[in-house]
Amino acid sequence: MNSARSWIVFGGAVLAYLIGVTQRTSFGVVSVEATERFHVNAAAVSTVAVVQIVVYAALQIPVGILVDRIGPRELIVGGALLMAAGQAVLAFSPTLGVAIAGRVLVGMGDAATFVSVIRLLPNWFGGRVLPQLGQWVGAIGQLGQVVSAVPFALLLNSLGWRPALLIAGGASVVAAAVALALVRRGEPPAATSPIPVSSMRTQLLGSLARPGTQLGFWAHMVGGTVPTLMSTMWGFPFLTAGLGYDVPTAATVFSMLVVGNVVAGPVVGMLVARFPLRRSNVVLTLVFVIFAIWSVVLLWPGTPPFWLVVAFFVAVGTGGPGSLVGFDLARTFNPGHALGSASGIVNVGGFLGGFISMLLIGVALDLIDGGRIAAGGASSLYSFDSFRIAFLVPYAVVAVGVVGLLRARGRTRRRMFEEEGIEIAPLWVALFRSRRRARPD
Repeated sequence: MNSARSWIVFGGAVLAYLIGVTQRTSFGVVSVEATERFHVNAAAVSTVAVVQIVVYAALQIPVGILVDRIGPRELIVGGALLMAAGQAVLAFSPTLGVAIAGRVLVGMGDAATFVSVIRLLPNWFGGRVLPQLGQWVGAIGQLGQVVSAVPFALLLNSLGWRPALLIAGGASVVAAAVALALVRRGEPPAATSPIPVSSMRTQLLGSLARPGTQLGFWAHMVGGTVPTLMSTMWGFPFLTAGLGYDVPTAATVFSMLVVGNVVAGPVVGMLVARFPLRRSNVVLTLVFVIFAIWSVVLLWPGTPPFWLVVAFFVAVGTGGPGSLVGFDLARTFNPGHALGSASGIVNVGGFLGGFISMLLIGVALDLIDGGRIAAGGASSLYSFDSFRIAFLVPYAVVAVGVVGLLRARGRTRRRMFEEEGIEIAPLWVALFRSRRRARPD
């Protein structure tokens, strides 16, 4: 545990994830060229991203079960090769339908990667460094957005569609080779319960029934919904069409998502390691800050100032590390043989919330603009005033997640008291007791 070999394995696995995030986000860079290449409108091109996310989310639970059965190394290597194949298909695709097939392959490979990397960590690391490593995986992976936004964009502009995509796919082949050479399954932690020989369905239902897994799911949904919808679909249109920023300015603000993620990741990791019984409070605090700043942006008279929009995107970036707390919760409250399936369940949360929000925001924007036209006004589909209303959708989605989190947290704490005798007082009670202990007599 925590040896030099552990860090070599970690490096090989996290490289595969970084390249995977690059492949996941690369289509956003080529979307404008795809509109011209396939002679379709922007709505048709946007379906490519939606299909990819649906594939990713739908495969999380099956991948979680498979990683418990066949091991993370095999899935990391296989996922990288799938993403390479998907980029090659996209490079040679003559129609949008073939391009969608290519992105389906990318979504499949992407789905196999993150859960496998997270599942690998307890086999090689232990102690207080373990929850921090989960955050570092997320932070390093998000650098893939920078790779797709800068080097890949330069390749696209200088070499063109096909060479740029083939080089991107080649990076996944390299990642697969590195993972094959460096990554090993390692020794799992000592079993805390008998390892069952039950079917995959029984194993899945067992993981899903544990309150700790449910708590991890809701934590991931609460923390990951806004980062997903802003980074994948609505962040850039909000900046360019809604606020009127030019493309370079919008790209600069958009990159603040990565800054928030990278800065917050180590801090959240340290807090989770130091206060393991208060992990859900860390998630709720981050989400409260995100929505507090977002509310100021949406309620600002006229166009909000630039510094406030920058602060909002930095805050949204911190939601990524918050969502990763869900995996640490699943790790804590599940036996070792079920960590993969539990992690797969958790990873659905943020993408499900993001997918629902993306669709409902689009519906809301259409309805708002339709009402404006019916009242005799001019069409302004992506105006800031339309976004003010449509962006209320994530408030409702995340509110449902907060309710689910609080309910699952209550059940988890009751089980901890019944099985281990550990009683966790509400946060305000703990703070009051701490204050009384610190008061001099």
